[in-house]
Amino acid sequence: MLERLQQILRKYMDDENLVLTEDMVIRTELDINSFEFVQVFCDVEDAFGIEIPDRVIIGFKTVGDVVEYLREQ
Repeated sequence: MLERLQQILRKYMDDENLVLTEDMVIRTELDINSFEFVQVFCDVEDAFGIEIPDRVIIGFKTVGDVVEYLREQ
């Protein structure tokens, strides 16, 4: 799951060689702006065939938050 998420995030990251860890803060450590943040989760929804409510997306801080949510689905 982390690997699939990393593939999605790499499209938006400045450093394509960066290895994701679950404790990384999405907006700051991955340098993703607000527009890209929304785009990332559109891509995540498409890749995993789910719909994530906006109230849940807003609560995502770390990569681990996203992975945990995806595992629960």
